[in-house]
Amino acid sequence: MRGEVLHYDEAQGFGFITAADGSRYTFSREDLRRDAPMSKGMAVEFQPAGSQARSVFSIRAQVGVPSVTPSDAAAATRASAASAPMAQQFGRAAAASGSAGNAGIWGYFWRGMTSNYVNFRDRARRAEYWSFYLIYLLVGAAIVGIGVAVDLTAGNLDEPDGAPHAALSLFSLYFLATFIPNLAINVRRIHDIGLSGWFYLLILIPYVGGLIIFVFSLIPSQKHENKWGAIPAGVRA
Repeated sequence: MRGEVLHYDEAQGFGFITAADGSRYTFSREDLRRDAPMSKGMAVEFQPAGSQARSVFSIRAQVGVPSVTPSDAAAATRASAASAPMAQQFGRAAAASGSAGNAGIWGYFWRGMTSNYVNFRDRARRAEYWSFYLIYLLVGAAIVGIGVAVDLTAGNLDEPDGAPHAALSLFSLYFLATFIPNLAINVRRIHDIGLSGWFYLLILIPYVGGLIIFVFSLIPSQKHENKWGAIPAGVRA
């Protein structure tokens, strides 16, 4: 069957295909027949298996609406009928498409500090958001602890001002290194609930700004594709 790539996340290794008959299928990196890059709008061929696309590979022709043969149309009709009961479980299928939805607490933090360092475009579900901040706080506490140990060894705390210079310096470097990823994951979390990332500026409101952002962080993901991307892997539709 022919279709078109609707979305593919290279870092997470999963994506979605719109088939010729309008049905939507999920696929993971393991479903690719060839190890070739996938991109939005790419024409592909695949074998439907319920709501999953198998043996996916790109074809040279870039078409807006994939052409189908009579045999393709018949196969598409059968596949659509077979997958109809699973249509309401699209989020579950995405969660099962690979390890993308189960990156783990450290995995979410590492991704936020590497491939998503300046990612202000996509979405971040609650698990990704809170996993990032849990590790962020633990690493920050460890850095402060190391700094205090250095200050004690160097006798900085015995100086007249008693300032923990090493601890302050190390934490300042850590804060600067994580400043952009902190902004990025907040913007992606706000995208995930269907709002523009500019709403993060509400944090500047005295007294209540931080509370507003905290409430945003607790709101469940939108259980459908929005303008910032597909449903994050692991979200139940």
